[in-house]
Amino acid sequence: MPPLIIVETPPAAAGIGTLPRSYERGVHLGTHVHREAQLLFAASGVMQVTTPKGRWLVPPQRAVWLPARLEHAVDALSDIEMRSLYIEPGWLAAHPKAPQLAREFVVAVRPLLRELVLSLFAGAAEPRHSELQAQLLLFELIEAEDGATFMPMPNDARARRVAEAVLADTSDSRPLADLAQAAGASARTMTRLFAAETQLTFKEWRQRARIMASIELLSTRRASVKQVAARLGFSSTAAFGHAFRQIMGTTPSEFAARSHTGQWARTPSFNGR
Repeated sequence: MPPLIIVETPPAAAGIGTLPRSYERGVHLGTHVHREAQLLFAASGVMQVTTPKGRWLVPPQRAVWLPARLEHAVDALSDIEMRSLYIEPGWLAAHPKAPQLAREFVVAVRPLLRELVLSLFAGAAEPRHSELQAQLLLFELIEAEDGATFMPMPNDARARRVAEAVLADTSDSRPLADLAQAAGASARTMTRLFAAETQLTFKEWRQRARIMASIELLSTRRASVKQVAARLGFSSTAAFGHAFRQIMGTTPSEFAARSHTGQWARTPSFNGR
């Protein structure tokens, strides 16, 4: 196994560092770690973050919190404007919410959280001011947790083969029994494994995988809402719209329009969780 890459990050002032980056669609940042904890945020565009637990889709109204030294990889699913906020472990350890920030999770970037992140990139505030902003930001992270765009991956080898087959072709509508047989297990065993290892039924898991695939298509202008619904195996555009709204808190048309005009950076829509 090749040695794990430790990526150097910019010097932190008062325990907080910032790094803006632009990446074109298709860029892959391979598995690496940072010595600091990281809040990974897309001011525009859509990215995917992969950790040992699974895949985290990050459209502009979401961000991912990554603890220090957590292995992760990043894929730009569209042209993205990435904003990375780095928190020194020693500074973080003194925060009242530090125990709750020892794991990765995705958050809904509500207006206050968005403004706190962007203000830290402005660079004009006094160090003490920036430190107070970062302290408040960490409180907001805990309140904003929202796992709707997380795809948990099962650990069992058979269940993982099924999961990877679905992710490779989200339009595949074969019943679970067929997928399970191809992976060397029964449908009953696969049902139990998905519930135990992902906390989702297989039906819920596959539905989420399809919505995640639709977000990439809609945000990159690669298909219309009707085409996406048909491509991903939904029975109708209405059924797709209902499933999309349950997870994303907005309709596919609204999401696509905001993604194409950059409005997510100004007027995000959230599902209220």
